[in-house]
Amino acid sequence: MEYGLIGYPLQHSFSKEIHELIKEYLHNDNYNYELCELEEANLISFFKEKNFKAINVTIPYKEKVLKYLNYIDDNAKRIGAVNTIVNNDGKLSGYNTDYYGLLSLIKKHNIEIKDKKVLILGTGGTSKTAYSVVSDLSAFKIMKASRKIDINTYTYDEIYEEFSDVNVIINTTPVGMFPNNDDALIDFDKLNKIDAFIDVIYNPLHTKMAISAKNKGIIAVNGLYMLISQAVYAYKYFLSLDISDEEICALCDKIYDKIYQDKLNIVLIGMPSSGKTSIGKELSLKLNKEFIDTDEEIEKKIKMSIKDYIEKFGEAEFRKVETEVVKEASKRQGFIIATGGGVILNKDNITALNQNSIIYFLNRSLDKLISTKSRPLSSTKEALEKRYNERIDLYLAYADKVIEANGTVKQVTKQILEDFYG
Repeated sequence: MEYGLIGYPLQHSFSKEIHELIKEYLHNDNYNYELCELEEANLISFFKEKNFKAINVTIPYKEKVLKYLNYIDDNAKRIGAVNTIVNNDGKLSGYNTDYYGLLSLIKKHNIEIKDKKVLILGTGGTSKTAYSVVSDLSAFKIMKASRKIDINTYTYDEIYEEFSDVNVIINTTPVGMFPNNDDALIDFDKLNKIDAFIDVIYNPLHTKMAISAKNKGIIAVNGLYMLISQAVYAYKYFLSLDISDEEICALCDKIYDKIYQDKLNIVLIGMPSSGKTSIGKELSLKLNKEFIDTDEEIEKKIKMSIKDYIEKFGEAEFRKVETEVVKEASKRQGFIIATGGGVILNKDNITALNQNSIIYFLNRSLDKLISTKSRPLSSTKEALEKRYNERIDLYLAYADKVIEANGTVKQVTKQILEDFYG
């Protein structure tokens, strides 16, 4: 391995994709970046062999690698964690580009840190990086919270009791990260002066905590831009490049737009017979994204038709199964997802979908919708109209974009593509 990433586990890492785009955009055909999933038992031999030119380091080794280094730059030494190592003729030099990644994220979103009260969630290597960044940005007060009892940290209950006026929260824990997307640490209803929530997690694209913050009007940003920025700064160290911060920022923006769009699901909501499945399949072909129909996934799970299941067990039981299926589908990235007409009846479904998706409401006129006996809740024209009136406000409230869907499949697909590519 010449260049790459060590850590454990790495199966969901975006780093190789990011470095492939760096290679492409900077026209460096001789640069190859690999993922090296390394168990701790093999760490000693890895650093004894030093069979690499330069590497990135991720969880759980950012602090454990320090003892193998011949040189640690002042910033990394102050933080006490390293994520970038360069091999100079057998001499290993350590740097912390996570610092520049988080700093870039904060600046990109114009989040004010100076004179603010900042709460850092977690006590690991990334929390130390966050502490250094906000300290350098002149935060008024910096606190750390953890589930572990420590003399220098607060419990979450203590935060609500003593620091409910915190202004900025930075999550450096893995809570809410794939596959445990339902997990959260913070109840934003108990915080009365919060301006921004910064999440270092990038999978899902938006954690449950970030969505909760955004729903309360709080600035909420994910960790993807930080990940990309630290990677570009690491590349600079890897190859000793003379590249300005402005050039790095422009490259990060370009890579972010590409990866975010690639990872984003397109979710279609709307009434039965509004064209979700047909349009979803067309989008799948146009975008080369896999297609999921949640109703089809439900029928695979229950091993019968939805109509028969509702007649046998009732709508409430069906909705429970629907939520299970929706949550699993929502964890995927880069898919087209067509949902059942009633998916908007449970807000948990929408929270799950929001984590990795843009939601389009296919707003087909009531007079163009068709009732069928295979749909037990809209089997007659009267039932269909009743469902429409019950649901229209929810469709409009939960959609990121509303698409007028009275045209053909190709016409509606074209509208979505034009919006998606902006």
